[in-house]
Amino acid sequence: MSRSLLVTGAAGFIGANFVHYWSAAHPRDRIVAYDALTYAGNLASLNSLRNSPLLTFVHANICDYDRVLQVMQDHAVDTVVHFAAESHVDRSITGPDEFIQTNVVGTHSLLKAARETWLGPQREVPGHRFHHVSTDEVYGSLAPGAPGFHEEQKYEPNSPYSASKAASDHLVRAYHHTYGLQVTTSNCSNNYGPYHFPEKLIPLCITNILRGLPLPVYGDGSNIRDWLYVEDHCRGIDLVLAHGEVGQTYNIGGNNEWNNLDIVKLLCDLMDAHFATDPVLAERFSAAPGATGKSAHDLITFVEDRAGHDWRYAIDAGKIMAGLGYAPRESFETGLRRTLDWYLGNERWWQ
Repeated sequence: MSRSLLVTGAAGFIGANFVHYWSAAHPRDRIVAYDALTYAGNLASLNSLRNSPLLTFVHANICDYDRVLQVMQDHAVDTVVHFAAESHVDRSITGPDEFIQTNVVGTHSLLKAARETWLGPQREVPGHRFHHVSTDEVYGSLAPGAPGFHEEQKYEPNSPYSASKAASDHLVRAYHHTYGLQVTTSNCSNNYGPYHFPEKLIPLCITNILRGLPLPVYGDGSNIRDWLYVEDHCRGIDLVLAHGEVGQTYNIGGNNEWNNLDIVKLLCDLMDAHFATDPVLAERFSAAPGATGKSAHDLITFVEDRAGHDWRYAIDAGKIMAGLGYAPRESFETGLRRTLDWYLGNERWWQ
């Protein structure tokens, strides 16, 4: 049986990867790719799918309830996969209002439209699902040696971004318990991979090396994150939609903790190796250190730590691994190589 999916934030990083993944894994399903095309949304991320008769792109904001409702009903949507969010912590510190509007009000708009479409008078859709994609940052910060975040963890968000995502998580839960909406939620660790907007650590370092620009590292670089290749995240969501229990939350992680400085150094090593073995790169990226035989490590620059910077995140993915058979396929090194190769091969996209 085919589905009709509404994917919000579909031109963003994880959303675009999910649309590509789902189109390949479920070629009979219809997808409505919904995105406001703010600074981090790039329609070019969906270019290879634009001619598919099963893909419809809608340029609209999730806060527009009437538009969301119309789209859901016109396309007989039975599944929502909700990625759309303001997600950059630094931006939430300097301008939190937009995060509350998109992440809280926007999520509520979607929930209202889903309830009206699936549970309204004479509109019962028994197999519906609203899947909400959240973050490990809602749980706060982990101490050294503490076990990873689990699904029963107390919420302790420390930034306007994580607080807004925590609020949206609670709204999704409330719509299940109050109205009977069939929901699932996943809280994921830091994603990386193709189509990642270059304000986040990994794509920023890759593109800055190629431009010969500084590689900013907050504080002493000791902050630790659990990293997950974006395609592994998409497979995890697929498992939750297919086999996850309605009303439940599943943490999706990579079992892959690295501190920021070591990640930057690894990227420098990988980039130096590429330039050493591929002389064409020196012609294409003449500002990069490798173009003149220097090392990308020379670009590492320590900057003042940001306000409220959580020290460590880590996901305990035991629930989805034991219950749904999930396991990441990419190691960090193989995933980084795939990511680096993509950025080298798609200069026009990130430029």
